[in-house]
Amino acid sequence: MFQLGDRDLATHLQRSQLLREGKTLSQVTRSLCEHLGIGCELLPMSDMPVRTEVETEQGAMPFQTYFVREQCGPRVRGFRFAGVDTAPPQSSFSARLEDPELGLVVICPSNPFVSVDPILALPGVLDALQACPAPVVAVSPIVGGRALKGPAAKMLAELGLETSAQAVATRYQGLVDTFVLDETDVTLAPAIRELDMDVLCLPTVMKTAADKRRLAHSILQALCPSALASGERE
Repeated sequence: MFQLGDRDLATHLQRSQLLREGKTLSQVTRSLCEHLGIGCELLPMSDMPVRTEVETEQGAMPFQTYFVREQCGPRVRGFRFAGVDTAPPQSSFSARLEDPELGLVVICPSNPFVSVDPILALPGVLDALQACPAPVVAVSPIVGGRALKGPAAKMLAELGLETSAQAVATRYQGLVDTFVLDETDVTLAPAIRELDMDVLCLPTVMKTAADKRRLAHSILQALCPSALASGERE
């Protein structure tokens, strides 16, 4: 079943039309933010196309086919990011990572395989993150052995990995300075610290806008209090 609503479809149609007119993805993103009243700056990872392909027991297929038509049904064997080798990171995105005033980098609780890995696979991004002046923190997308949304837990299991926050932390070893666990998974904290990461245990399940603000505030308070102080002055 195709579950996108009319406004979602309208957004995709508008984006496709603007791209066909020759606009860059950065320009399209800026235009959509203006029309939707989004005040913060959103940057795509690249202005060049990078297409996620899912390798499954039924053969390789575009991610949209796997996710929408197949409803994430086929067993996953791996992933490819077509075009990633020749797709430079978006210029402002790269500049942010090199900014000496950068306070914190947060990897949100997204699917590590199809949401985060495409960004890390861009030329130079992993090195830039490891060298950036700010600490890097990742929030676990797995809580109590389950993905609250999407196929991340299913993908972990089908790739022969444990469906746990610890398995996600292991994927980020060498990149992440602090890993945010849900309080449900506090018993995993010692093992994750052995990966040379600090651990924060917080209530990470976000059901409301207030939950989202609370989690963001808690992370900033723990790891970048100067950002909160700056926001209060403004």
